[in-house]
Amino acid sequence: MKRKPVFTPCGCSDHAMRPSRREFLYAGLVGGIGLSLPQFFEMQALAEQKDYALKKPECDSVIHIFLPGGMAAQETLDPKPLAPTEYRGPFSPIGTNVTGIQLGELMKNTAKVADKVCFIRSMTHGEAAHERGTHNMFTGYKPSPALKYPSLGSVVSHELGPNGELPPYVCVPQQPNEHAGSGYLSNRYGPFSLGADPARGDNFQVRDLSLPNDIDHQRFARRQAMLDAVDDHFRSMEESDALDAMDEFYSRAYTMISSSVAREAFNLKAEPEEVRNRYGKNPAGMRMLLCRRLAEAGVRFISTTLGGWDHHQNIQDAMNRQLPQLDQAYAALISDLSERGMLDRTMVMMSSEFGRTPKINQSAGRDHYPRVFSVAMAGGGFKGGMVYGRSDATSTAVADNPVSHADLATTVYNQLGIVADKELMAPGDRPIEIVDGGRVLSETLEREA
Repeated sequence: MKRKPVFTPCGCSDHAMRPSRREFLYAGLVGGIGLSLPQFFEMQALAEQKDYALKKPECDSVIHIFLPGGMAAQETLDPKPLAPTEYRGPFSPIGTNVTGIQLGELMKNTAKVADKVCFIRSMTHGEAAHERGTHNMFTGYKPSPALKYPSLGSVVSHELGPNGELPPYVCVPQQPNEHAGSGYLSNRYGPFSLGADPARGDNFQVRDLSLPNDIDHQRFARRQAMLDAVDDHFRSMEESDALDAMDEFYSRAYTMISSSVAREAFNLKAEPEEVRNRYGKNPAGMRMLLCRRLAEAGVRFISTTLGGWDHHQNIQDAMNRQLPQLDQAYAALISDLSERGMLDRTMVMMSSEFGRTPKINQSAGRDHYPRVFSVAMAGGGFKGGMVYGRSDATSTAVADNPVSHADLATTVYNQLGIVADKELMAPGDRPIEIVDGGRVLSETLEREA
């Protein structure tokens, strides 16, 4: 059984104070092979780094579609046609292009791409409050009063860095909540937020990406050269981590503004009219289309949010308003990625912070329910056309193969080549595992971990 570190009052891990049996054996060999202790520990650290670096990624980019409020699985990804009326809800199930898999009747487009999707119907955690459930799904950790954990996107940014001239982590249209940030990691690993919604059509313009009208590219280049000279002067006078970080921020900003590749990634006008119509000229469609363009340009983690799914009242009308747009855009994204040969290397994760109560309430809605809910995983090495896990006949509990938020995060990291139990350094030199206690959902993957 894996022994977790215990931190002493001085902030030191007891691993450093009480070596394990294996560490005693290693130390006994040091003298025999002619190494000093510093040399031994340096070799040990290099070996650990090598192990992490050797993990082969199965995917290059993640598109995380988050549905804030808590989408009801009963009306969408896990219908219950045989349950009593008060559990079943207002919609009927429909078949999909995979025998035996049914979805809610408003998901007719998603039903046509079910062969490319892994439906996990046994998600479960214990947080029934929006903020705490959102924390679980964005970080892989339960909330803690002692530590602010980084989001999946920020960990990906920290571990993998940028892939080209765009930031490694982008939020569309903006950072949706505080749990999508960098947590105990440096701000440099936080998301780049667009500051504008791509659904604005011709008026869509990414904040700070375009030059002011009175500055042409030659003038911009001169200003950059002047700033470089000033930076060199101050750097010769004072060296500090803060200055280095600021220099990196400026460097990334200049790279994006001056890069035609980076600017073009955000240019939805470059998409043919038929493609935009395929996704839908609405927030769901345009955000997902931009997510595809960003993945195509090399962004490693793209997070977008759609709608509000906190349907305590009249869930039938609410779903009729919102779900068709989501269904059209999601199916278009999956099909588009597949047709472009990108789906194998691009993971699409659609999730919510929790599910909804088994019974319809007195207001014809459903309330918060974290005991069992569903997520959809497509591409990035996940098997398509399968259901993993099962809720019981009334969506009251998990019937088999429960999946925690830590399991889901661990699996996402695994596909990106990140070892989830690697330790990162939190304030106070505290080593914290990227995810604590999660397992890789090997049964859902094309290549088992």
